[in-house]
Amino acid sequence: MTLFGDLSAADPPLNAARPAQERAALLAWVKDLFHEAYGARDLTPRRGAMHELISTILSQRTTHDDEEAAYQELRTLGDWDDIIAVPTETVAHAIRRSNYPESKAPRIQDTLRRIRDAPGGYDLDFLRELPVGEALKWLTDLPGVGVKTASLVLLFNYARPVFPVDTHVHRVSTRVGVIPRMGEQAAHRALLALLPPDPPYLYELHINFLAHGRKVCTWTRPKCGQCLLRERCDAYAQYGDRVPSFSEKPAKKESVGTHTDSD
Repeated sequence: MTLFGDLSAADPPLNAARPAQERAALLAWVKDLFHEAYGARDLTPRRGAMHELISTILSQRTTHDDEEAAYQELRTLGDWDDIIAVPTETVAHAIRRSNYPESKAPRIQDTLRRIRDAPGGYDLDFLRELPVGEALKWLTDLPGVGVKTASLVLLFNYARPVFPVDTHVHRVSTRVGVIPRMGEQAAHRALLALLPPDPPYLYELHINFLAHGRKVCTWTRPKCGQCLLRERCDAYAQYGDRVPSFSEKPAKKESVGTHTDSD
């Protein structure tokens, strides 16, 4: 008997097709293996809430190193009021290490204006006590702030029971079959429904998903031979060591043998 019952029948269903209770058990198994492989992660804020918010906006489609470089140069323009006051082109130049700086610059300035004019100003600590749904809405009403950014701020800075889904969480959880294929925004709701409302648990799982996505379950040519999840991974069950790039549409199983190294 396995975690999912008797799987001796031919062609057992993929994880993604199983009931929510079984996928929740699979996710708990993933969390335990990640804990053994990558260690415990203490839920302590890595940076202030405003820093987290603006850096996460900068991080969209951008590497961590470029995000940090863009944030540091942005802060050379002065405090938040100074960043609002300078020309948008100046902000775009400062964050040029981030992808799409021309789009992010006006959004950052608009977001800063909205926060400045709110009752608490640049102090976001009121989010600690606001009901989670209201806190998410307040943040996602800001220009350029989506549910991922809002969830990161709420979990990382205020230990609220939300689960941020970035590209690594989305990719790994979809390949394993914890959730069926869906967009990142829908994945926030789908994954949170399978998880306990325990912020330290959610934080450790998020950080370890990130580590696994960067080191093993990469966007292209994932290192399936090194993957501790492969025995219960939908993608590995379908494609073996030839799991296609996550950006591709799922290939038909019978066509796996026709892939080339350029796929």
